[in-house]
Amino acid sequence: MGVTVEAHKVYRYPFEQVVASYLRKYPCALEKNVLAVKTVEEKTDLSTGVIYRRRIATCQNVIPQILRQISVLKVSEVYLEEESWLNTQERIMSMKTRCLTWTEYATLKEESVFRESLENPNWTEFIQKGRVSIKGTGLLNCFLEVFAQTFLNQGVKKSISIMEKLLQEQFGSPFL
Repeated sequence: MGVTVEAHKVYRYPFEQVVASYLRKYPCALEKNVLAVKTVEEKTDLSTGVIYRRRIATCQNVIPQILRQISVLKVSEVYLEEESWLNTQERIMSMKTRCLTWTEYATLKEESVFRESLENPNWTEFIQKGRVSIKGTGLLNCFLEVFAQTFLNQGVKKSISIMEKLLQEQFGSPFL
């Protein structure tokens, strides 16, 4: 079956500031579940200037203890892979994120974009779409998908809030 999560936010800050804040957002005191983020690959396409990055995030397992009675869910850390393509000339950064943990039981994929706002070139639009599908856990599939959807919706809201706080701390009040 699967569940989806979508988000849309306009940050009233220029693209360069939003992307810079995003790239150094984690780990931070505002989000205790993200333990580390490591860039494992970075390269620039010399013909286009597009910067490609592949990063691995180490996150705390947030699945409730009651569900961790299932042996496969009994891990302390979860790993996510994020690939990003930053095009500074076109002022767009595209990202794809997927979960590297539990791949035989679950698929988590997100696609996100930061781009210059059509409404105001000093603002940055953020769009994210994600999908979670769980298989192989029988009757628990639907329950785990609903948990994942609820957690991801809360996570998106928290992530946006953290971005707003970091932007304000780093760059002051937004452009209006």
